Amino acid sequence: MEHYDKFDLLPDETITDINSGLKLIQKRDGLTFGSDAYLLSAYVRKSPRARCADLGSGTGIISLLLLAKNKVAQVDAVELQPDFAELITRNAELNGFSERLRARCTDLRELDGTSLGAPFDIIVSNPPYMKPTGGRSFSERRQIARHELFGGIGDFCHAASRQLKHGGIFYTVWRPDRLTCLVSALCESGLEPKRMTFVHSRLELAPCLVLCESKKGASAGMYVTPPLIMYESGAGAKYTAALNKIYETGEFDEPYQRP
Repeated sequence: MEHYDKFDLLPDETITDINSGLKLIQKRDGLTFGSDAYLLSAYVRKSPRARCADLGSGTGIISLLLLAKNKVAQVDAVELQPDFAELITRNAELNGFSERLRARCTDLRELDGTSLGAPFDIIVSNPPYMKPTGGRSFSERRQIARHELFGGIGDFCHAASRQLKHGGIFYTVWRPDRLTCLVSALCESGLEPKRMTFVHSRLELAPCLVLCESKKGASAGMYVTPPLIMYESGAGAKYTAALNKIYETGEFDEPYQRP
């Protein structure tokens, strides 16, 4: 069903057909949908009755992908920037998820254990990867999305822990060169890393992303999966069979699950 005529785009917006039959309104000067968001959504184990929160939701893309695949029952999408919180609401309506996806415009650092209601079963986050002085972006929106201007990885992990029930699961995607920051923040927040996958653009290259599943209140012990290679070696940009399967199913299959 086409919804385009029901949504008047602002001059700084575009609308794009993406995976799982979804349509996404995006800001031209904001972060656009990429492989890190899709891989994180695919990394989440299906739990159709779960209540989920998405910290630093942006356009709401991860929340939408989780709902489209019926991985969770409902999502509270926490977003600091008011124009993006409003965009999440519009994207939810555009894709028929208004009753299951709620935007919450707030600073995650101010959330206590009851701010969003009862504890969550699952929390996901694609947090800012860069230190406040690192990298270069071309708009305030991108600066906030990419850099730790309004909370570092420790703030995201602490917020997730406060909102999760005991035994709840936190999924995140991060940069391998800052992996020690992630693991330290998780452990300090009572979130024990249980599964980790390194993502390489090509077999011969160092990893470009790391996906991590952590459990609140769990004992120590982590399964490091085989690496996910995105592209075949050589010229061109041909997906590997493993990546093709993830894009087709929205799931990480064996051997990427803990045995």
